[in-house]
Amino acid sequence: MSPLSRLLLALALALAAVPGILGACPAPADLKNEDGTRTCAKLYDKSDPYYDNCCSGAELSVQPGTDLPYLPSDWTNVISSLVVAQRCELTVWSIRGKAGNTHKFSAGSYPRLEEYRRGIFGDWSNSISSLYCSCY
Repeated sequence: MSPLSRLLLALALALAAVPGILGACPAPADLKNEDGTRTCAKLYDKSDPYYDNCCSGAELSVQPGTDLPYLPSDWTNVISSLVVAQRCELTVWSIRGKAGNTHKFSAGSYPRLEEYRRGIFGDWSNSISSLYCSCY
């Protein structure tokens, strides 16, 4: 193994061991309503280059089976962080009415949607206009 490969492996292991690498985002297993029922996803209007500051700002909880071809006007094109619960999937579109580019987010934390490509020149930060959330 080359010295560069060893260094990259050590760096990857160190980052995996750092607590809080997902920042302020809740764990997918923790997405529950106050009565204990499951929440499908949580959407946030703030992200940051520092992961500890992501998943903040205004929050929108999405229940299983939620189908929003037209997001409320104050949530259209402002979502920049999201978390999808275990055994759930969030499908998003870039244009209202479920049109344009589409992407499926499986269970997990997505603190910076800037890191997920939308077509050749864009990303998913501040680009979600429609969504459907399903759980199994």
